Amino acid sequence: MKKITIEDVAAKAGVSKGTVSAVINAKNTVKPSTRDSVLQVMKELNFRPKAVARNLKNGVVDNSIGLIIKDLNNPFYTEIALGVKEYANNKGYLVVITSSENIHEHEQKFSHLFSTKDIKGTIIAPIVEGTAEIEHLFKLKMINYPFVLLEDVQGIQANVVSVNNNKAVRKAVKYLIDNGHERIVHFTGPENASHTIERINAFRQAFSETPLVFSKDMIVPADAHFEESKKVCLDFFKGKTKKQYPTAIVCFNDQQAFGVLAALKDLKIRVPDDVSVVGNDDIYYSQLYPVPLTTIRAPKKEMGRKAAEILIKNIESSKILPTERIELETEFVVRESTKKISK
Repeated sequence: MKKITIEDVAAKAGVSKGTVSAVINAKNTVKPSTRDSVLQVMKELNFRPKAVARNLKNGVVDNSIGLIIKDLNNPFYTEIALGVKEYANNKGYLVVITSSENIHEHEQKFSHLFSTKDIKGTIIAPIVEGTAEIEHLFKLKMINYPFVLLEDVQGIQANVVSVNNNKAVRKAVKYLIDNGHERIVHFTGPENASHTIERINAFRQAFSETPLVFSKDMIVPADAHFEESKKVCLDFFKGKTKKQYPTAIVCFNDQQAFGVLAALKDLKIRVPDDVSVVGNDDIYYSQLYPVPLTTIRAPKKEMGRKAAEILIKNIESSKILPTERIELETEFVVRESTKKISK
């Protein structure tokens, strides 16, 4: 099968190679009508821009894909990366891994860098902020650059591999209610992240299936990281009497749960005797904590493998494939941070 080149795009669009190059690099020297015409031809021909190929000493082309995670310190992403690497290596691809460190501008720069170098596609754990532009993701779509997201981003129709947050959180809340808990609160994650919104909705829905009444003060705006979550928890309990304590806290993720556990220890509030705590993700340390954490186990390596599978399938396809949205199931893991309440 003939490989589509920049010359083919230029010829069909009736423009010069320089014009096609300017469109690929998002330069403002091209008229909008010309740019749209070139982008349409790129889609029709399934052309994907690339940098000069880097060949190994034996002459074999070095196939690489990228992975942009949010936080190098979070074992959640370590396991996803292992899954990506496992699948990609078996398919003859190297994996270039970097971290945005939860800085939106870093995600933009890395996605641009990967798409303009010889990285054939990228898996992205996206940062979603209230006012943040998602223009860099639109640009990837415009130039037909293959990518897979590890979370939905509103306004972007893209390949996504995630978990079924609705089922997961509802299962956790049902477990607590079935074990006598009535005063349950949910510490949320980043404000505009789709996972945050999905988990809040699931928490609310779980109460609609019981005689218990949901109220807005059960939702506590928090953060996904240890230190910030610890501070939120200390502030939340400040001034409350023991009778006002919730009997259980459902956390956005395990790192947040560790911050909550640390705050409760400082406050001399016993877990699980006074307050039960539920995490989310089941990262490796969850079972090793002084109070092993009850949590929702996400299939992290499978997420990585599936994302790599979809990405490489798109890279190697001679035509544009329909977008895929995969939701993997979770498992609720009961450990010592929760207890049954006798009525």
